Amino acid sequence: MPIDANHSPSKDGNHDRFRLLGYAACALAGALWGTGFYWGRLALDEMSVEHMVLYRFLFASIGILPVALRNRVRLTAAEMRLLLLIAAFGIPIQFLLQFHGLALTTVSHASLMVGAMPVLLAASAAIFAGESLGWFEWLALCGSTVGAALVVLGGSHVAAGRETPTLTGDFLVILSLFTALAWILLSKKLMETHSPPVVTAYTILAGTVMLIVIVLGPSAIAPIVSIISPGTRFHPAAIPFAHISLTAWIALAISGTLCTALTTLLWNWGIHHVPASRAGVFLNIEPVLGSILGVQLLGEKLGTYAWLGGALILAAAITLTSRGKLSQPEAILE
Repeated sequence: MPIDANHSPSKDGNHDRFRLLGYAACALAGALWGTGFYWGRLALDEMSVEHMVLYRFLFASIGILPVALRNRVRLTAAEMRLLLLIAAFGIPIQFLLQFHGLALTTVSHASLMVGAMPVLLAASAAIFAGESLGWFEWLALCGSTVGAALVVLGGSHVAAGRETPTLTGDFLVILSLFTALAWILLSKKLMETHSPPVVTAYTILAGTVMLIVIVLGPSAIAPIVSIISPGTRFHPAAIPFAHISLTAWIALAISGTLCTALTTLLWNWGIHHVPASRAGVFLNIEPVLGSILGVQLLGEKLGTYAWLGGALILAAAITLTSRGKLSQPEAILE
C-alpha cells in the first residue's frame, strides 16, 4: 500500500518533535513570567512605576534588537496601524496598569489575580472567535470569578515594612489582564501574515518608543514650559540612575531580557506548534510561582480566603485549558 505523503513517518516524527518543543517553550515562558512580579517588586523599591517599566523595556529592546535586524519586513499601512495598536495595548497600557497595581498590592496577590488569565482567554474566544463552551466550562468561569473575589476581599498580611493588598491595586492588575487580552487577540491577527519573531520584536521596539515618549516626554518639554509660562509649576520627577543599586539593575536586566523579550519569543513560537487550548495551561505556572516567590522571598503571607480564591482560579484555568477536543496547530510562518 502506498504511503500517504501527508502522513509519512518522517513528517509525523517532525510533528511530534515540534509539538514537544512547543510545549517545552510554553512551559519555560510560563515559569519565567512567574518571576516577573518578584523582579519588578525589587526595582519598585528604588524608583517609580514609570521608570521601572521604561528600564525593563529598554533592556528588552536590547535583547530583541538582533531578532528585529535579522527579520526585516516591510509592513503595509494597515499592518503598521495594527502593530502600533498592539504595541500600545501590550506595553505602555498593560504594564503601567499592572505595575501601578503591584505598587498598591503584594506580589502574591498580583500573581494569583493573573491566574484568571487562561479563563479570560477562554471567555474571549467564546465571544469573539465563536468557540463554544459547555456548561461545565461556564461553571468553571463562574468559579474563577468567585475565586477572584475571594483573593481581592479575603485580605492578607505581610512582613513589616511591606505594602498590604488594596482593592485599588487588585483592580488595576485585573484591568491590565483585559488590555493583555486585546494585545493577544490583535497579535494573533498580525501573525496571520508575519512570523512570531517579527511580531514580537517589532511590538517590543514600538512599545518601548511609546514608553520613552510617555515617561521622558515631560522632562523634555519642561524647559519649554518654563520659558513660555515662567509662573507655571511643572517639575517632572528626576530620572533615577546614579543611586540605583546593583540589585535593582540586575532585577531590571533579568525582567527585561528573560521575563519580557525571551518569554514573548518562546510563547509566540510555542503556540504556533501546539494547540493554543493546551498551551494555555502553562500560563498557570505564572501565578503559582509568583505567589511562592512572594511568600518565600518577600515575607508575604496570604490569608486563608486568598489561598482558597487562588485555588479556584487555578482549578478553573486548568479545567478550561485541559478539556475539549484537540485541534490542529496553526500553520507555521517561517
